[in-house]
Amino acid sequence: MPHIDLPAGVPGIAGLIHYRPATGHLLSELTEILLRGENSLSRGERELIAAYVSSLNDCGFCTRSHAAFAAAQLPGGMDLVRQVADDPDNSPVSEKMKTLLDIAGAVQRGGLDVTPEHVKFARAAGATDAEIHDTVLIAAALCMYNRYVDGLAAFTPEEPGAYSAIADRVVADGYLSLVPARPAG
Repeated sequence: MPHIDLPAGVPGIAGLIHYRPATGHLLSELTEILLRGENSLSRGERELIAAYVSSLNDCGFCTRSHAAFAAAQLPGGMDLVRQVADDPDNSPVSEKMKTLLDIAGAVQRGGLDVTPEHVKFARAAGATDAEIHDTVLIAAALCMYNRYVDGLAAFTPEEPGAYSAIADRVVADGYLSLVPARPAG
């Protein structure tokens, strides 16, 4: 049961965005840029980072939703997403992706946990400075979103089908399709 009066049946962060559209729209714009904007990392790879960080934070809604979004956009589907969540070092992703997931995990623990060695290994595996930057920002943003959703006990559906339906919409139309029209002013 949510801690505040949120729109009934609107899951996760979408319910929070509908509750307060002025801030919700800004968060959605940031998410759209980070996870769907121009980038050398694929949308699926960025969603995989989001799902991984959310799983580390034990945020059920964000883990399930970003896992569904990643699975819909990666050739390995949900099996790959689960392998990464369970054991990123032995998952069938590129060495570059493994180093970026390691950086994302460090950010999840605390920004100061990202070391020069993390960056050195990522660069050695072919990561660009922009990819390292975006990984850190995605991980930091997801930590905030995870705490936002869980801190207000937003509605979290248990049935996987709820996340598949949201994934279809996000993959096709983006994050801004989930929010009310931008408020005036």
